[in-house]
Amino acid sequence: MSSNIPEPDTTPEGPMYEGRLLDRADEEVVDQGVAFDIGTLVSRRSMLGIFGAGVGALALAACTPSTTGSTTTSSATASSTATASASSSASAAATVAGEIPDETAGPYPGDGSNGVNALEDSGIVRSDIRSSIGGGTTAQGVPMTLNLTIVDLANGNIPFANAAVYVWHCDAAGGYSMYSSGIEDETYLRGVQVADNEGTVTYTSIFPACYTGRWPHIHFEVYPSIGDITNSANAVATSQVALPQDVSETVYALAGYEGSTANLSQVSLDSDNVFSDDGGALQLATVTGDPNSGYQVSLTVGVDTTTTPAVGGGMGGGTPPEGGPGGTPPTDMTGEVPTDTTTTPAS
Repeated sequence: MSSNIPEPDTTPEGPMYEGRLLDRADEEVVDQGVAFDIGTLVSRRSMLGIFGAGVGALALAACTPSTTGSTTTSSATASSTATASASSSASAAATVAGEIPDETAGPYPGDGSNGVNALEDSGIVRSDIRSSIGGGTTAQGVPMTLNLTIVDLANGNIPFANAAVYVWHCDAAGGYSMYSSGIEDETYLRGVQVADNEGTVTYTSIFPACYTGRWPHIHFEVYPSIGDITNSANAVATSQVALPQDVSETVYALAGYEGSTANLSQVSLDSDNVFSDDGGALQLATVTGDPNSGYQVSLTVGVDTTTTPAVGGGMGGGTPPEGGPGGTPPTDMTGEVPTDTTTTPAS
């Protein structure tokens, strides 16, 4: 265990943390489960009203479990990215073109709708998603910072503050943690963040691969609040971020992304089974940066809570609807399929 794990206070009633009795007295604070995490997050967020936004933001950051990977983004870059994101969010909200299209969560959501559920894991609320929760493997690849700005269309295109956003995507070999062969016990490249007052969530990750039959993409689900994440049916939007072709071609020419160049050459935004309806018009991210310092991927996401999601939080264990998304389920670039065969490939 890391030396920065918080220590509970010992009281006659039992071990406590921040004035709250531990649900699992014999376990570490970080192993109390997602319900305890949510309670801690909510209690710390209440400090915003007492100490102001600056201190409240620090408190929220302190509550978010952190992981350490072999690739890092400089604090200066992270700070400038956060500042730029916050300053541009107001104009982005005013110019959002419409509601983000509903898309399948695919067969590898990890949200409980198709088997395993990472959203019940203590530690899933985090910004750095490169490592598995609680240790394990760290995903290797070109550094990527993902910024999503969530806009509440039902309330006059204002920032959707306090919405919870779950993000997941494949690794540089095209595999999905929790499902693909050999990484079923890993939880890397999955994480939840709570939108700030500007509606923005930020993740530190790696650039995903391009596997057979799909355009390079990132999955995400939007929930009304952090308390809603343990049930995928609560998602108010399920969609995907499309990555630009030129940046993808640059990344896939590098070692570690073998096979992605060939896979990308066989698909386009207009032929992809998810983005082909409009060429990813509302889902194509803006990307800046380079392979050495990393890429900053940004997208403004319009969410309308007055409409019924067409897809919902995941596809369950069934077969996608007729004419739905297709593609080969990845484990790596060799074309080997994962051990989970309960669904028709659709990620």
